[in-house]
Amino acid sequence: MPEVPGRTLLLYGPPQTGAAHEPITWTAMTPRLLVYNQHADRFRRALAAGFPGVAILAATTRAEALAHAPGAQVLVALDSRFEDALVSAAPDLVWIQALSTGTDVIDRLKTLDRRRVMVTTTRGIHGPQMSEITLMHMLALSRRLPKMLRNQQDRRWERWEQPLLWRKTVAILGVGAIAGDMARCFSAFGMTVLGISRTEREVEHFERIYPRSRMKEAVALADYLVVLAPHSKENDRLVGAGVLAAMKPGAYLVNVSRGGVVDEPALVDALRRGAIAGAGLDVYASEPLPEDHPLWSLENVILTPRVGGMSDVYVEQCLPLLCANLRAFLAGDTAGMVNRV
Repeated sequence: MPEVPGRTLLLYGPPQTGAAHEPITWTAMTPRLLVYNQHADRFRRALAAGFPGVAILAATTRAEALAHAPGAQVLVALDSRFEDALVSAAPDLVWIQALSTGTDVIDRLKTLDRRRVMVTTTRGIHGPQMSEITLMHMLALSRRLPKMLRNQQDRRWERWEQPLLWRKTVAILGVGAIAGDMARCFSAFGMTVLGISRTEREVEHFERIYPRSRMKEAVALADYLVVLAPHSKENDRLVGAGVLAAMKPGAYLVNVSRGGVVDEPALVDALRRGAIAGAGLDVYASEPLPEDHPLWSLENVILTPRVGGMSDVYVEQCLPLLCANLRAFLAGDTAGMVNRV
């Protein structure tokens, strides 16, 4: 295995932290990269073939990750897999590649020094699967698929009018890369697509973008409200009782972003009262969803276990971005690494 010479990498803290630039001297002869993921072996094989000068370690369990972390300069994992114990076990860590768009968990780590450790994400690759699960929820809710499945089990033949997505209006809260993919899909179904963002601007496939200050106005026009905004202090329970009250009685809410963006007690109340027609949820304030949570028992709700970002080709989706960032990292070109946060 060829040796990698020592070098100085200038890793900068994210702009929002105001962290001072702190150079890190990397003197490892063979850089070590740990992939902690259910598909870790697939990642390892692909990376080992393209980067023979890097020691690629694979972990599918927490115990394996903690055992392999010492000496690793790079950790690759879903945001939800990171914890203070893992970061503490990797004192040589200088780069985290999150296999996710959001970094909610990473941002809360107490042991992570963002002046020393750079964080990048896979923002931009999740559009296909997020669009498909959102459409699945929308179609299943409007056509009452759960009732059809119950009737199938009971061998009961019952028909009712089937609503179309065609000519309906969907409002997307959070206009980023994934929202652009969704808007393109919704447009193909003949829907009118509205966006709700911090700033009012023109975006392809969107009829109009509303600023946050006019969120209720946009929501009142929508037959579907899709939540894509990331969870943050600013966005905590952003979709609360007031926003839910602005929705049409026949409208549906679909949340595939983060559970904390929606006020769950207010949502449960609106669903019980019939203030909105139903909800499709893939994310929750507490995960796994507690067994005694009232959402389980509501008939106008479809629940999925946070699978929106998953796909059968996830490794193939991630590898181009991961390889590009790793090449830049090994060359000392940290400024050329994409999706830095």
